[in-house]
Amino acid sequence: MMRLARLVWLLLLAALFGAALFFLRPIEPPVPPDSPLHGQIERIVVEKAARRLTVWQDGKVVRNWPIALGFAPEGDKVRQGDGKTPEGTFRIDRRNDRSAFHLSLGLDYPQPADRARAKAGGYSPGGDIMIHGQPNSVPEDMKVRGDWTAGCIALTNAQIRELWQVARLGTVVEVRP
Repeated sequence: MMRLARLVWLLLLAALFGAALFFLRPIEPPVPPDSPLHGQIERIVVEKAARRLTVWQDGKVVRNWPIALGFAPEGDKVRQGDGKTPEGTFRIDRRNDRSAFHLSLGLDYPQPADRARAKAGGYSPGGDIMIHGQPNSVPEDMKVRGDWTAGCIALTNAQIRELWQVARLGTVVEVRP
């Protein structure tokens, strides 16, 4: 009986370890940037289909990073819980260094048109759309695979720390399909 219990316990541990390896993956070593970002950036462009976030400063691209999106990323966000990342032009309207994810930069979604559409349809448009790092429970050298957020835009922790230093309130964020 003890042998069977130990075998079941070992199989359970192996399954948990396998699940962790499936959902988390090591971060690829970053390519050293030309130089650290300083000052303030002009804008951020998110291309959902390409899963890419581009940072613009002084009229030129200074960073391109891969991203994760909402768990159902195709199409524009319509309502709370749909797993979509909203499309359009937004501004960073808040910063949170104590979120459930490593740093977060909030976008001014929903906008008036989103609220009006939701009110007419009798549902919530959702909110709390952020650019953020990995969940605080994920080790620093790992990242969650695939599109996993509730509608946010996720970077690695190192990338969000760099963006955090140069993205000010009011920075324009364009989210394209």
